[in-house]
Amino acid sequence: MFVTHLECAGCGKQFDPHQVAQLCPVCGRPLLVKYDLPRVKANLTKEDLASRPHNLWRYRELLPLADISHAVSLGEVMTPLIPLSKLAAELSVAEFYLKDEGLNPGGTFKSRGAAVGVSRAKELGVKTLAMPTNGNAGGAWAIYSAKAGINAYIVMPTGAPAITRSECAIAGAKLFLVNGLISDAGKIVSKAIKRHGWMDASTLKEPYRIEGKKTMGLEIVEQLKWQVPDVIIYPTGGGVGIIGIYKALQELRELGWIGEKLPRLVAVQAAGCAPIVEAWRRRRKESEFWPDSATVAFGINVPKALGDFLVLDALYQTDGCAVAVTDDEILSSQAEMARTEGLFICPEGAATLAAARQLRAAGWIKPHERVVLLNTGSGLKYPDTVRAEAPVLQPDDELPLEG
Repeated sequence: MFVTHLECAGCGKQFDPHQVAQLCPVCGRPLLVKYDLPRVKANLTKEDLASRPHNLWRYRELLPLADISHAVSLGEVMTPLIPLSKLAAELSVAEFYLKDEGLNPGGTFKSRGAAVGVSRAKELGVKTLAMPTNGNAGGAWAIYSAKAGINAYIVMPTGAPAITRSECAIAGAKLFLVNGLISDAGKIVSKAIKRHGWMDASTLKEPYRIEGKKTMGLEIVEQLKWQVPDVIIYPTGGGVGIIGIYKALQELRELGWIGEKLPRLVAVQAAGCAPIVEAWRRRRKESEFWPDSATVAFGINVPKALGDFLVLDALYQTDGCAVAVTDDEILSSQAEMARTEGLFICPEGAATLAAARQLRAAGWIKPHERVVLLNTGSGLKYPDTVRAEAPVLQPDDELPLEG
């Protein structure tokens, strides 16, 4: 293992990586995994990756397992980076791609964080974990915990997609619903953690989910032949994905695998829940709680993210920005992506297309640039966002032709 220590993202205090760790006991901020990157560089080259399986474990030197045999895997894949040629022509953008996370186990990017987080938890001897979720993270941690033999307690809002409830239940997780938001679910989980001493798998309250999510950034750069795109647009709720991508880019730069230039990172939120956007507009270091939040893109309905300061720092450090889009724009973009490119993406992923359209119209995205959208899950996990209306025919009817 090339991990040297865990480091608080707030006060910088260092901690032993071989012990179960949660938030910093000094300042309450998240802990980040730090690596001996000079030693990684001496032991790994870009060329070494060519012969490895196309999954996230190909980057094992940059992941926190002491022994790769402890990896809990459900068949993760290197998700495709799909050219959006029709939309590129429409928007007059030189290169336009979609990183499609819907092909992961469980159908979302949450599998990355769960794969690494559960693997490290198992390696450290964790027997029980608990977490609040808007749906997909709970489903992912439930299935990986089942594989690892770890008990999982999952609390989600009653408004979470029904399919994620089923995913937790069939995997044997102890599932509970709360009349409220993910922040309310978090309060219930916190009380249980204190009472029973379980591991808290809440967003950023353990240090290893980020490490799984950062593999999205590693893959994007490798898939672009070790060239960084100009812009990466990411749907942001808890923000672990964008934090992880930024961390991956920093590590690649320190390894010398990319140059000094980094992509401009864009955090996309729904107009009905946009605390990061409002903080960015006001040039604040942290966001404020967003009251009465609501959006069809349930995965980004997070009124206050624990790691908001890390998301905002990533935006400021890369000259990026934050954009809010309406639910109507999200649903319209979801339909447009399917109609033009044949891709049925989740509402959160669709939000990135709506944001790209805004940024291109404003001239923030330039015609010559290479832009990557992140689709965080399959549209099949959100069947209620689509209404399929069709004429009903009788067995002897002729098929009516249009035009």
